[in-house]
Amino acid sequence: MGRFIIGMETSGAVRDAVRALGHDCLSVDLLPHQRGGPHHEGDLFAFLEADSAFDGGIFHPECTYHTLSAAWAFGPGPYHQRTQPGTLTGEARKAARAKAEADVERIKALPFPKIIENPRGTLSTRTSLGPAHQVVQPYEFGSDASKATCFWFFDAEGRPIPHLRLPVDPAARVSGRWVTMPDGRRVERWANQSDGGQNRLTPGPDRWKVRSDTYPGIAAALAEAITRHHDRPEWSLVA
Repeated sequence: MGRFIIGMETSGAVRDAVRALGHDCLSVDLLPHQRGGPHHEGDLFAFLEADSAFDGGIFHPECTYHTLSAAWAFGPGPYHQRTQPGTLTGEARKAARAKAEADVERIKALPFPKIIENPRGTLSTRTSLGPAHQVVQPYEFGSDASKATCFWFFDAEGRPIPHLRLPVDPAARVSGRWVTMPDGRRVERWANQSDGGQNRLTPGPDRWKVRSDTYPGIAAALAEAITRHHDRPEWSLVA
């Protein structure tokens, strides 16, 4: 049995998937857990300074300052759209991005194998992670949803693990609906998307929480990947 940590997770989705495979696992986040289970509420790095004896970890760093959709907010203004209360802009946002990028580098340097997850954004160009090692979609893992998600796989020394990938089963793919665009193109859309390709979620205080949850199929694949690497690190998880 291995011992694993899931960082920056409040839903418990990945933690519970690892535990379902018979391993010891806890989640750590500044926020309280959304469901029962082993969870430490507090700073991840402070926790790891006291206890870093893990066989592997999966981490979901804050993506707010890495996404491409809000790149306009790093400028000095005026802004072309209304900002929500509490939204950082300009120099304050740049400082928050620098801290978020430094946190990612600290995760990469942790002394055990790790998987790092984030949506498509600037991590591949603004940190030492480099291009994502794998990009997957929830609909490839049995969920009726589209959300391109990037993964990086590193060993205890921060080197890429070439053979480690999330195992994709073609039979698990969920087909979307086909939509005809104004220019005549036919595009595939899933339940979480409008016909135009936008996310259906309406703005609200819990929107970030819903969007950040890990889909069940991906959570199971992550658990399988990190635990199999622990059990047999020489195995390739992709045929």
